[in-house]
Amino acid sequence: MSGTVLVTGGFGLVGSATARQLAADGRRVIVADLDTPANRKAADKLPDGVEYRWTDLTDAGQVERLVSETAPAAVIHLAAIIAPAIYRAPKLARKVNVDATATLVRIAEAQPNPPRFVHASSNAVFGPRNPHRNPEPLRADDPMRPCDIYSGTKAEAEEIVRSSSLDWVVLRFGGVLSTDLGALPLGGDAMLFESALPSDNRVQTVDVRDVAFACAAATTADVVGEILLIAGDESHRHCYGDLAPALVAALGMPGAIPPGRPGDPDSDTDWFVTDWMDTTRAQEALQFQRHSWDDMMGELRSKFWFARIPGALLAPLVREFMKRRSVYWNAPGKYADPWGAIRDKLGDPSWERP
Repeated sequence: MSGTVLVTGGFGLVGSATARQLAADGRRVIVADLDTPANRKAADKLPDGVEYRWTDLTDAGQVERLVSETAPAAVIHLAAIIAPAIYRAPKLARKVNVDATATLVRIAEAQPNPPRFVHASSNAVFGPRNPHRNPEPLRADDPMRPCDIYSGTKAEAEEIVRSSSLDWVVLRFGGVLSTDLGALPLGGDAMLFESALPSDNRVQTVDVRDVAFACAAATTADVVGEILLIAGDESHRHCYGDLAPALVAALGMPGAIPPGRPGDPDSDTDWFVTDWMDTTRAQEALQFQRHSWDDMMGELRSKFWFARIPGALLAPLVREFMKRRSVYWNAPGKYADPWGAIRDKLGDPSWERP
């Protein structure tokens, strides 16, 4: 397959990397995203030849013009509101994650030459995973058990795509990370959110460049009608209690992250919606796993070599600050309560199937 590739949400973390990958592959790329000051700055950094269209995907008229005028051979649909921002904007999240997906799919189906539709989903659709009761990694054919606004809207969007007449591919992402810290959300909500997650909750990370490679490859690979799990190799399998400390240590501040609370081993619900993943089929089909965890940490250490001495001095202060910023600071109990903490600090996470 050749021809134009339309990337929605093209100025986000994954979208920007995907546009760069497609451009490097020699593809014609059109990025679609909202017209915001931040995205205008990002547009100036696009690779040569990459085009962009300012589009609000919640406006059917704008979507109609975008798709009919660009006539893409493939759409990589990345536009979405994700956690933790989603908990503060559940109504907007439904418009973007579900309704806009339905609009885009409907319009794509009506084209003279309907495009292949590569849909970005999440391992969150599998729901909470107690690792003490579910030791095996997730498989693509495991049932979806969404439980919150994020996993719920992602599951709804998947169902729209999978029930369409398009040649579709669903990619369920793990925990996407970047060695470009400027591209990551590192604000107060992100810190609160991270502190709420059980320290022994499993997560499988992946370098954003590998996600971009998978997205680009899915536009041409023999994977139509498949659901593929996109995460790094086994070196990317972590628990949340080890993940943040390792990242911060690579930035020159070992010991700066205080320990969190473990999850309740007797509960099936008081866990977050991530786990380790069986990526065998996805890697076989897309050959995307190119950056190991050690590769990423080595890259960060190399970039932030200058922070080692001041970082070591600052680590105790940062640790005390982070401890006091934790959602469990001076709270009763010994186990993590992620959904209660999210509800108290970020917004109601609940979701009901329409």
